[in-house]
Amino acid sequence: MRILFLSYWGLDDPLTISTVFPHLQLLQQRPDVETVLLVTIERNGMKPGFQPSFPAHKLTYAPLVSAPGRNVLITKTDDFLRFPNELVKLAAEQRSTFLLARGAPAGALAYLVWKQNKLPFYVESFEPHADYMLESGVWKSYDPRYLFQRHWERKQKQLALGLMPVAENYRQQLIQEGVPADKIVTVPCSVDVAAFGFDETKRRRVRHQLSFALDAPVGIYVGKFGDIYYDSEAFDLFKATANHFGPAFRLIILTPNAQSEVRAKLAKVGLTETQVFVTKAPHTDVPGYLSAADFAFAPIKPAPCRLFCSPIKVGEYWAAGLPVLLTEGVGDDSAIIRQEGGGAVFDLDQPASIPAAIGQVAKQMQRSAYRQQTVGLAQRHRSLDRARQAYAHFFASTRFLG
Repeated sequence: MRILFLSYWGLDDPLTISTVFPHLQLLQQRPDVETVLLVTIERNGMKPGFQPSFPAHKLTYAPLVSAPGRNVLITKTDDFLRFPNELVKLAAEQRSTFLLARGAPAGALAYLVWKQNKLPFYVESFEPHADYMLESGVWKSYDPRYLFQRHWERKQKQLALGLMPVAENYRQQLIQEGVPADKIVTVPCSVDVAAFGFDETKRRRVRHQLSFALDAPVGIYVGKFGDIYYDSEAFDLFKATANHFGPAFRLIILTPNAQSEVRAKLAKVGLTETQVFVTKAPHTDVPGYLSAADFAFAPIKPAPCRLFCSPIKVGEYWAAGLPVLLTEGVGDDSAIIRQEGGGAVFDLDQPASIPAAIGQVAKQMQRSAYRQQTVGLAQRHRSLDRARQAYAHFFASTRFLG
């Protein structure tokens, strides 16, 4: 098999590093895979060099470069007019057996390629992206991006050889919509559990660097503020947590948001610079910071389609042994936490749920083996084995031989 793997994110995007690279390594391990051509979409006008941190003996790389500095609607229109033709050429040059798209926006491009050359395609990390953007307030119902993406998602459901949604909730929804069950395998956002495992040496080193006491209760948040994530509400949650744990509480925030803005919002809720460390960290440094923490935050805005997502941060938190303060109604994870532990869920529409959730996490932290128990959630629900099994299900077909 000769696979064209399409990522909708750039080569250096944290989502590519955390979710695409592990799957490329899985594909390389298959003896029936001859080559994998990785294609990413670069939005800064530059072609990055491909120097992966893992052996890439079957990988080649070709970026699609989007013109920067224009109106977003013009840019996206140009992308979806130009990129399918470029992908058709790349597929012909590589003699691709099929296209494997990461995410529904990449799946839209895969469908547009199929329209030209009938190249079979699969879509992993398949989610209702159009509805996500609508319910998050990023797109309006009359926005051409919403209308086209929703249409293209319908086509993916009809024409993809296989769909890999990230939540079992969405698999059941797709079956109700009429997608054949054998065309759907749930693959939550996978995590390399070993890479994110707790490390006592890193814990001590990071806490020393941050001047955090070894016995201080430390929370951590990794990610953005705004869009699908809470913004001011997240800082209120941090403050409520600090009130629960008292003066010893410390907080680590790893975010791409402007540090000055984040610090101003922390000051507004009364959290001092001594209590909080804020930085933008490369993905390779994240495991060390997670080892330094005791629990984690995942303040994701609720919305009907949020039941169909699988936040990569939750898997990484669990892999490090961290219980998670998670919004109610997020993917399969909220139900997993309620049923199996590994954190607590809260609902801002029910204010009493916030101190209750914080108290529940605090109790979990008192158990001697709480980290090992939490890692078990990552092993059961976020292991790369889920993706390996899905590839075995879809790619074992003899139609791809020869």
